Amino acid sequence: MTDIFDPTLDNIKVEISDNKVEKGDDINITAKDPTMKNIIIAVGWQLNAFDADSLDLDVSCFLLNKNGKTRMDEDFVFYNNAKDIDEAVVHNGDNLTGAGEGDDETISIDLNKISYDISKVMFVLSIYRGAEKDQQMSSVRNGYIRMINTSNGQEILRYEISPDVAGSKGETAMLVASLNREGPKWHFEAVGELVHGGLGAVATEYDIIVHEG
Repeated sequence: MTDIFDPTLDNIKVEISDNKVEKGDDINITAKDPTMKNIIIAVGWQLNAFDADSLDLDVSCFLLNKNGKTRMDEDFVFYNNAKDIDEAVVHNGDNLTGAGEGDDETISIDLNKISYDISKVMFVLSIYRGAEKDQQMSSVRNGYIRMINTSNGQEILRYEISPDVAGSKGETAMLVASLNREGPKWHFEAVGELVHGGLGAVATEYDIIVHEG
């Protein structure tokens, strides 16, 4: 992976105005805008036209320590636990259908308030009752995750996930992206890793027990 905002890469010419990122890209968002402290992570999607049931795609996130685990239940932020203990990460509500234009769900983040023993914030997209409805990540059309600078509303980057979910084989969740702490800097990584077992499987990996129902 290449950090395109690494100042040591003087010989690589990159068009900074292009905010599109792809799976595997690592972006030093602190270098891109050193003044940025408050951000919004937004996701949007549409259902394939031939699917009968509406698709409820949820965004959630896990605050992880250096061992890649949550410290407490409140480190899992989703529609039923809207904020972490420090109120640094806030889920702004559940959209059940993905209907309409624009962002469907958002998470607000104050980078300065994230506890120093948190090394990573992992963002997950999951289909509510996906296996039950026979829906998988390939059912998601025009899906994306994007980062917005809260202070001016500017879109900092956008990862369109459609190419990376097209070949899903029953997976109902995706580790879509992460914010990674590197000293005083924050990096955004487009992860794009499909996961079997839905949100529960992801949560279990991070030492959280999820009861879906």
